[in-house]
This record gives sequence, structure tokens and C-alpha cells, in this order.
Amino acid sequence: MNRVALALVVSVLASTSNGIAAEAAAGSIKQPAATPAAAGPKGAGVVARVGDLEVNLDEIKSALGNLDVRELAAVSRDPALLNQVVRSLLVQRLLYREALAKKWDQSEQAVARLERLRQSAVTESYLESVSQPPAGWPTDPEVQAAYEANQASWLVPRQYRLAQIYVALPEGGDQAAVTKAQGRIEAVKRKLDEKPGDFEVLAKAESDEKTSAAAGGEIGWLTEAQIQPDIREAAIKLAAGQVSAPIKRAQGWHIIKCLEIKESFTPSLADLKASLVEKMREEKVKANSQAYLAQLLQENPVTINELAIGQILENQEAK
Repeated sequence: MNRVALALVVSVLASTSNGIAAEAAAGSIKQPAATPAAAGPKGAGVVARVGDLEVNLDEIKSALGNLDVRELAAVSRDPALLNQVVRSLLVQRLLYREALAKKWDQSEQAVARLERLRQSAVTESYLESVSQPPAGWPTDPEVQAAYEANQASWLVPRQYRLAQIYVALPEGGDQAAVTKAQGRIEAVKRKLDEKPGDFEVLAKAESDEKTSAAAGGEIGWLTEAQIQPDIREAAIKLAAGQVSAPIKRAQGWHIIKCLEIKESFTPSLADLKASLVEKMREEKVKANSQAYLAQLLQENPVTINELAIGQILENQEAK
């Protein structure tokens, strides 16, 4: 499967499976088209099949190898996404077999698209090859200089590990519903005042945000900027172990507990070196590409018949 198709599968499925939970947990507190690889020996490492078509382990590994770091991390966090990648490989194989049976690969549309993809792949890979910096670049002194020149950007802000108990206000509810929700959150707060150690138990029993409730109310680590403004003021005043008074928002009531605090810090060069080198090389490739293209155009000046282009557009609009 080509990288574009896999990326689409991962991004769509990730947003579908994780979107609701992420919005609730973080939102409350701001929370050529490649030919499929030939199948290996019959039954060898087969992980899925549909009819007489199979996907084996090596093909899955190859498909995952086409994902970028962010997409691969999404699959690692949610094994269900890997299941969908396998399904997408099988679907593509079915479509490919049907297309070949109908000789679609020989159609004018397919041939033209494959040629465009071939040209694009050749030109992009060639430009990338001539834009690569030397293997030993950047040197250690150059990395050190880049680290020191950007000290402020490396700062990791103060972080808060928070938990919540959330009582929702019914959408479109009347005053009676509002009063009932307020009564629930006040009752929870009284229980916490009597037994502060029961926060996790109460979150599991009382919180209407089920994702965080299942984890005892825990939302995770958030920077100050990631906390919703109407909750931030109360949250950042809490010491580790403290619980806020009920906070009313448009969607409902929140009680926030600060579980832990990490003070801001600047990672050392040793911690950042690998990612810094990668970033410097990426920027160098981009600069080299631009310079190469500028030189190429200087040696091969471009002339464009603006009148002819205008006529093409007019003809298209006329259609």
C-alpha cells in the first residue's frame, strides 16, 4: 500500500476512535500508485485473508515502514488502528485484482496517472538526492552553536498532572436540571471534604466524563497554556494533592485535583542532540533544494506565453 493511502487510513481512523475521548478529557481542561507487494508463500506468516487473497507479516511491516513518526506513534498507541491498516491492505488487494481483470491498468486514465506519478517520484527523489548534506553534517560544534542560539525555544514550561470530576449540564435543560447538577457536584465536594483520599473512587462513580472517570479522573499532564482559561486560574493555584472548589462552565461543573507538578526546565544538549541534528539536516535539505532549483532556473530561463495561458482559461470557462 502506498504511503498516502496508509496515512489517510491512520489519520481518519485515529480521529474517529480517539476524537471523542480526546475532546472530553483534554477539552474539559483543553483537552505511481504502488502495486501491492506480491504475496509470500501460501500461508507463510499470514495475518489476514479475504477469499483467496492474503496479507502476510512482512507486508504489514513494509506498510508500517511507510508511515511517518507521528502516524506510527498513533498506531502504537491504538492497536485497533493496526487492524484497520491490515483491512485496508486487503481492500486494496481486492480492488487491484478486479482492476487487472478488467484491464484497467491499460486504460488511458490509468496510464496517464501512472506516468504523472512516475515523473513526480523521479523528480522528487532526484531533488532530494542532490540536496542531501554531507553524512557528517552538522558537526558537534555546529550542533552546540545551534543549541546555544535557541536556548529560549528549548524551555519546557511548567506542567500539571490533573484529575477531574465532571458533572454535565443536560443540553437544553431547564432550571430544575441545572439545580440538580449543582446539587450533585456540591454533594461530591462535601464527600471530598470529609475524605480527600476518595477522589479516585468518587471520580469513577460520579464523573460524567467516562474516559477520565475510568482512570480515576486523571486527565494527564498539561501545560498552563493547554488548560481552558475558565479553569486555569483555579488549577494553577493548587498545590500537589489539593482539590479545587466546584467550577461552573457552560457544559457543566468541574472539580479539579492537582496530582503532581513539574517545574519548567531546559533539556540538556545530550537530550536534544538527536532531534536537533534531524531538524538541522531537514532545514539544510530544504535550503539546498531551493538553491539547486534557483541555479537550475538561472541556467535554464523560463519563458511563459501569458496570452496563450489566458486563452486556455477562457476555453475552460466556456465549457
